[in-house]
Amino acid sequence: MYAKCGELLDSRKVFDEMPERNIVSWNALFSSYVQNDCCAEAISLLQKMIFSGLLPNEFSLSSILNACTGSTNYGQGRKVHGYLIKLGHYSDSFSANALLDMYAKLGDLEAAKTVFDEIRQPDIVSWNAIISGCVLQEDHDWALRLFAEMKMLGTIPDMFTLSSILKSCAEMGMKELSMQIHSDLIKRDIGSDFFVGVSLVDVYSKCDLIEDARKVFDTLPKRDVIAWNAMISAYSQSGNDGEALSVFVAMQKEGLGFDQTTLSAVLKSTASLQTDIVTRQVHVLIVKSGFQSDDYIVNSLVDSYGKCKLLMEARRYFEEHPSRNVVPFTSMITTFTQHGEGEEALKLFLKMLDMRVTLDGFVYSSLLNTCTTLSAYEQGKQIHVHILKSGFISGFTGNALVNMYGKCGSIEDAHCAFSELPERGVVAWSAMIGGLAQHGCGKEALDMFNKMLNDGVSPNHITLLNVLCACNHAGLVTEAKRVFESMELLFGIKPLQEHYACMIDLLGRAGKLNEATELVRKMPFEADASVWGALLGASRIHGDLELGKYAADKLIVLEPEKSVTHTLLANIYAASGNWGGVLEVRRLMKDSKVKKEPAMSWIEVRDAVHTFMAGDRSHNRTEEIYAKLDELSDLLSKSGYVPRVDVDLHDVDRSMKEELLSHHSEKLAVAFGLIATAPGAPIRVKKNLRVCIDCHTAIKFISEIASREIIVRDIYRYHHFKNGSCSCGDYW
Repeated sequence: MYAKCGELLDSRKVFDEMPERNIVSWNALFSSYVQNDCCAEAISLLQKMIFSGLLPNEFSLSSILNACTGSTNYGQGRKVHGYLIKLGHYSDSFSANALLDMYAKLGDLEAAKTVFDEIRQPDIVSWNAIISGCVLQEDHDWALRLFAEMKMLGTIPDMFTLSSILKSCAEMGMKELSMQIHSDLIKRDIGSDFFVGVSLVDVYSKCDLIEDARKVFDTLPKRDVIAWNAMISAYSQSGNDGEALSVFVAMQKEGLGFDQTTLSAVLKSTASLQTDIVTRQVHVLIVKSGFQSDDYIVNSLVDSYGKCKLLMEARRYFEEHPSRNVVPFTSMITTFTQHGEGEEALKLFLKMLDMRVTLDGFVYSSLLNTCTTLSAYEQGKQIHVHILKSGFISGFTGNALVNMYGKCGSIEDAHCAFSELPERGVVAWSAMIGGLAQHGCGKEALDMFNKMLNDGVSPNHITLLNVLCACNHAGLVTEAKRVFESMELLFGIKPLQEHYACMIDLLGRAGKLNEATELVRKMPFEADASVWGALLGASRIHGDLELGKYAADKLIVLEPEKSVTHTLLANIYAASGNWGGVLEVRRLMKDSKVKKEPAMSWIEVRDAVHTFMAGDRSHNRTEEIYAKLDELSDLLSKSGYVPRVDVDLHDVDRSMKEELLSHHSEKLAVAFGLIATAPGAPIRVKKNLRVCIDCHTAIKFISEIASREIIVRDIYRYHHFKNGSCSCGDYW
């Protein structure tokens, strides 16, 4: 009585005052400790009983097995298993079920299956124990097979069984079975059971049956925090973020509290919607409820602030709540990278190493994406070493490695990383094809695409976009047309805006302007900025002023703040000698307060990134850099290089144009690379805009003069300059 009323001390006092204690007394005491979650103490009492001269019976051992389960004491559970066999209680149904439950919940599924197989007539408790154990250990196939066997043998599943099976259905995406279970519940007039109802909400949401999930939710007899969380998560996971926030508001009106799960789901939706006001309001709730130091809340809030473009708030909150958990660090690194603060992300990685934070595949993947954004090849290699040491070279980390090497200028390393992947899914193949595309290896990319199809891997829209880009960079018009026209027929993928934009760019750059404009007309949707940008770029290459003006007018309406449109139009005017047109474009930019994005180039030397702008003299080795440029100028002239002054938009004389061209950012970066790296070492430069024609010509000559491979990544692709030629074949 005392035990069941929660008065454990009084229960023990009565036991201690008993003049004689038989097996019934001890069993009552065991039960009292287990019922009050004092499982470790219950286990120690078993030894005292045995020392007193009494041997446990089947009821004693069942209670102690429950205690072993509650205290996760697997070793003691194995000993009790031995007692059951030794004392002849192994065939007792209560003991067998307790043993089965212990093994299942403590992770030894094989032992649980063995115990279950030895039960002659398993009852509903036995079935529930083994099925819930399979679900707990994520062996959903086995759980579903057991469920089918259970029904075949005539055992009627109860609410616990169905709740467990619905969890497996949710993980396996088994829509039909879930709906069948729901229908059976309604027929049995027990469709409103709370736990089953919550499981149905979960499975329907994961099967994209959100309306069905909501119907079940609305019919629940009671709705606690778990039920509300299931509905909020259902909307959040399905992309119905507005509905997720509405349900959260309704939950608060009901006067219910919330927990970490609620807040994490809500913050996921605020991040997707990029609603900074709601994110701040949720932050206030977090502080009021005392969850601000929870690692997963820190992670969710940092992620939401980051996606709402509130970098300072994300950083401040992260720093105010230090943690040794890798999850918040991963979110902060991702946020830095998304906001162009890749160097800060890499500094945070070093801090993690100093703090001895246990790293995982997710943070390594984020760091590799950071290196990709920075084009930081050397740092990417170092992170690769850390990945190899920690054993995370698989799955998405391997995919990120392929992507990083491809986009950091080493297609050879990308290919090595790709070949070492134990399994290659569509992401890995797409990354490899994309890397080949950026390096201008069009035919190799097509070969890789064919190998992918031969391996039985179906492409997605990103794969096909990468294939089209590969054809674009290599001028493979016929091959691109074949892929584009067969997308829906062969792969069931309708071309999106980006696929059309790539084809229009390819046709335009190949001089097929009429075909390009005709494709714009045939598009099944309104052309976006990428399409008009492709036409404008083609107009600049082929000097079509009329088409260029038309495309520029469309772009200025869609993206009035973008300076690149005005710059390309000014280039078209300048190429035709129409300086009045150039002045008019500049006047329009001034009136519209559009600022031209400055050309910038980066080069990584000894783990440091050096940035240059045109005419830059801020570097601490400026004198050496300009001296190297002067030296190169003489050698270039002797080699036959003639400056392309037609690409300069300044209305000044030729000598001034030549001087301005000689101090472009990519030339400064290359000159620094020549003086700061070992002789013969490759020079890797990144530029934020398209490499200019004059710099492209000059760097070809420099690669031969200096006997260096110079790798330049611009906004569109990689250029590998070697022995006086470029991998693009002057087609970019």
